[in-house]
Amino acid sequence: MPYDPSAFPPFAVTVDLVVLTVRQHALCALAVRRGEPPYQGRWALPGGFVRGDEDLATAAARELVEETGLHAADPAGPVPPNAAHLEQLATYGDPRRDPRMRVVSVAHLALAPDLPAPRPGGDARSVRWAPVEDLLDQEVGYGRDGEQVTPLAFDHARILADGVERARSKIEYSSLATAFCPQEFTVGELRRVYEAVWGVVLDPRNFHRKVTGTPGFLVPTGGTTTRQGGRPAQLFRAGGATLLNPPMLRPEA
Repeated sequence: MPYDPSAFPPFAVTVDLVVLTVRQHALCALAVRRGEPPYQGRWALPGGFVRGDEDLATAAARELVEETGLHAADPAGPVPPNAAHLEQLATYGDPRRDPRMRVVSVAHLALAPDLPAPRPGGDARSVRWAPVEDLLDQEVGYGRDGEQVTPLAFDHARILADGVERARSKIEYSSLATAFCPQEFTVGELRRVYEAVWGVVLDPRNFHRKVTGTPGFLVPTGGTTTRQGGRPAQLFRAGGATLLNPPMLRPEA
């Protein structure tokens, strides 16, 4: 039988972004308040429809620039100051996930160092960084910053939870935690990233021994800093190692 495209219902494709950063020692995600139906007035993850001339990676990179001003880092090239780690997370295709039409979302995970206050754009009325615990709370109430908490629009709570778990698990065995740090950072600053992402307190001496003892994980820059107070601390940059061996196992919170 010949192939008949009209026999299959059309559907739209979107990209949703789980943009994570560490602010004030807490793991935070970018959230936008929807300015249009459906779910008008509710918080949601940033994202948008894939254009007809875009592939998925291009659409995700475009949305990242529009929402944060960040560009996706090229793993094969040098890391510019305004670059973020961007990777595909998962695909979500429940037929009822969007009341407007059949929409399949290809979610992406973006990680970047402490970012400035964002500015709203598109159909978003406002935009903010919020602790992930507040955004994942399905009960109506108020978060730690005094903002009213309501469940995220669409299935974005599930997407956010998947993105957070991806970040938490990958920093166990990869160098992904350095994506939350500036280009030069101290071991203490890196430790606070692990603590914020995992929600635990780590022993400073054990952590220092593990990260500096993994070949290629951290490379000394030759400089020091006092930005954390106290005595000057040695500065490092991310090395070429992409896997941690042995892994940095996540302790129980």
